[in-house]
Amino acid sequence: MKAATRWPAEWEAQAGILLAWPHEGTDWAANLAAVEGCYRELVHAILGFEDVWLIVADERVRARAQAVIGTRLDRFEGRLHWVELPYDDTWLRDSGPITLLDGRKPRWLDFRFTGWGDKFEASLDDAIPAGLNALPDFAHIARQRVDFALEGGAIESDGQGTLLATWTCLARRHPGKSRAEVESILRETLAVDRFHWLAHGELAGDDTDAHIDTLARFAAPDRIVYQACESPSDPHYEPLQRMAGELEALTTRQRAPYELFPLPFAPAIHAEDGRRLAASYANFLIVNGGVLMPGYEVDTDLDAAEALQAAFPDHDVVIVPCRALIEQNGSLHCLSMQLPEGVIA
Repeated sequence: MKAATRWPAEWEAQAGILLAWPHEGTDWAANLAAVEGCYRELVHAILGFEDVWLIVADERVRARAQAVIGTRLDRFEGRLHWVELPYDDTWLRDSGPITLLDGRKPRWLDFRFTGWGDKFEASLDDAIPAGLNALPDFAHIARQRVDFALEGGAIESDGQGTLLATWTCLARRHPGKSRAEVESILRETLAVDRFHWLAHGELAGDDTDAHIDTLARFAAPDRIVYQACESPSDPHYEPLQRMAGELEALTTRQRAPYELFPLPFAPAIHAEDGRRLAASYANFLIVNGGVLMPGYEVDTDLDAAEALQAAFPDHDVVIVPCRALIEQNGSLHCLSMQLPEGVIA
C-alpha cells in the first residue's frame, strides 16, 4: 500500500533548522554588524533546542560566522553543521525546500523562486534546494522541481491537509490564473484539500505581497495566532480588523471555530529613510519544545511573548532580538526553514 503523503505542520518533530549567514555580498551590507549580532543570538537560541545547518558562501564567510557566533558552542558539540553554497540573499523561508512526508520518507518540493515576483535577483537562491540535494546529508531525499512560483512564507500548514494563505500574494504571483487553477496546483503538489484564503491584511514595509507568516499562523490544528492592531489611528487598524473577522469565520476540519490568539501591534518603527518597517510578531519560528519570537526592543515585546505562551502552553517562548532584520523587510521566520524529522539520513 502506498504511504500517504502529508505536508507536516511546523510544530511537528524537527531534525534541525536551515539558515544562511549574511555577508557583504548580500543586501545586509549596509548594517552587516548589527544583523550578524541578530544571527548570533538566533543560532544560539535554536541550538538550545535542536541542530542548525548553516549555509555559508565560502571559507571566508564561514570563518567570519565562526568568529561572530563565538566560543559558547562547546555545550552544543556536533549540533552546528556547515554547508557551503552560493546564494543571493538569506531568506531561506522562501528559497529553501518545502518538505513533504510520504509516510516517514521525506520529499522536497523545489518551487520556482522569483525574488518575490522578480523584484530582486534570485537565480542563486532558486538553485539552493538543488545544491543542498547534492550534498551527502541530503542526497537521499527525492526532490521534485515544480514550475510554479511559490515561497514558503506565503503558505501555512496545519499538518492535516489545510492551507492558510493570503489570496493577495498568490494572485500577484500568478495574475493569469484563477483561484480554482491555483488551488488545483497546490492540491496536487502540497497534498492539501482545504483552503483558507484571507483577503485582508498587508503590512507597511512588507515587500512579499502579504506573506501569511507576517499575519496569521497555525499554533495547532484548532488554534491560530494572528497579528492584531488595536489603535484606530494606525493605518493597519481597518485591514487587520477585517482580517480578524475573516479568521473568526473560519472553521476547523471538525467544523468548529478556531481558538484565536491576537498579538499586540508594535509601535511604529521607521528606518532612517522614513520607511515604516514590518515589525510583525507573527513571524515567529517553532522549534522542538520552543517558540522563538522576534523582539524589536519595544514595550510590546513582553506582551507578545505572553500571547504566544498562551497559544503554545507546552513550549518555551524565547525572544530573539530582530530589530536590525526588519531593515530589509523581513524577520526571524523569514530567515529560517525547518527540516522535519527524517530529512537527515
